[in-house]
Order: sequence, then structure tokens, then C-alpha cells
Amino acid sequence: MDNPTLLQEPWLNWAIEIQSIAQAGLAYSTNVYDLERFERLREISAEMLSHKTGISTDKIKDLFCNEIGYQTPKIDTRAAIFQDDKILLVQENDGLWSLPGGWVDVFESLASNTIKEVKEEAGLDVLPERVIALHDRDKHNPKPFPYGILKTFIQCKLLGGEFVENSETLASGYFALAELPPLSEEKNTREQVALCFEAYHSESWVTQFD
Repeated sequence: MDNPTLLQEPWLNWAIEIQSIAQAGLAYSTNVYDLERFERLREISAEMLSHKTGISTDKIKDLFCNEIGYQTPKIDTRAAIFQDDKILLVQENDGLWSLPGGWVDVFESLASNTIKEVKEEAGLDVLPERVIALHDRDKHNPKPFPYGILKTFIQCKLLGGEFVENSETLASGYFALAELPPLSEEKNTREQVALCFEAYHSESWVTQFD
């Protein structure tokens, strides 16, 4: 289902498209005058976002205009770990709960990044077993981002370990679907957690993608 918030914000789509065109132009153009124009387009996209969000232009540029080459989506991994028909969630610093995960770092694969993030946020050792879903973030999660994000939900087998205090999470716990705590919906919605339960109970799960 399309994200209604995104559909109501056409300016965001325009800013994203302008930034994408500018980034590609800066990467592949050799004409000095064209490069100046593409740089100005990139500045305009940042100014549009700054004007609408109240975030400083410098901060927008740091988050939104700091890449080179052809613009592609970022990848996020989320681990689905089950025990006694309950799913593991970690409590973020803002008090909300999420599946352990984060951006796929340079030199990491989907599997190795999932293992790393679970260890860092939950203190657990896991074995990634299958991909539950690949989601276009803006179709499933609130508050659209100024760049594309692919969210990967990966079912994992628990091997061992225990939660240890860290800078990213306050606590961890296992929850039944009917007893979920307040979720960080920008990272995972109730529907996405429910999808993980559905995959867990299926012996012939087919990876969902959209």
C-alpha cells in the first residue's frame, strides 16, 4: 500500500528527483558549465527540504547531498528472532521498540550485517536463515525520507548470548504479537512485525517484496 503521507507531499518527490538528476550529472558530466548547473540544482533541492522541514541547509546537505555517483537506495536490515512464539525487540533510546537492525555497512553483506547489528543491539549470536521480506520503506513506514530505503527483514536462529548495556539500546525482550510495546514505526510497523510472525509459522514461506 502506498504511503498516504508521501502522496500528500509532492514537493518531496520533486526535491528527490532534482537531487537524483543533479547527483548523476555531477558524476558523469565533464562540461564545467554543466557541472556548475548540476551543483546549483543540488543546492536548490537542499533549500527546498530546508524550507519545508526547518532543518538547516547545511544539515540537509550532510544527510541528503553527500554521495557521489548514480543515486541508489540505502539498505536496512531487521532481524526477526523468535523464542516460545514471541519475537525479540530492543528498546531504543527514545523508549520505543524495534527489531534489532540498521544500515548495511561498507564491506558487510545482508547476513553479516544482520549478525553484527543483533550482537551490537541485543548482545545475541544468531544465524540468518531466510529473507522474509524486502520493503520499499516509503510504501510501508511513516515519515517519508528524502532518499530511497530498502528494508530487509531476515528470520534468524538464536545461537546464544544475552543482552548487554550499550549506547544504542536500553533493554530487550520477547513479545507476543498481541502484546507488542509501542513501536518505532519508522523502523518497523505492527504490520511488518506481524509479517515476521506469519513467516515464522510457515514452512514454505515465499519472500515478499514491494
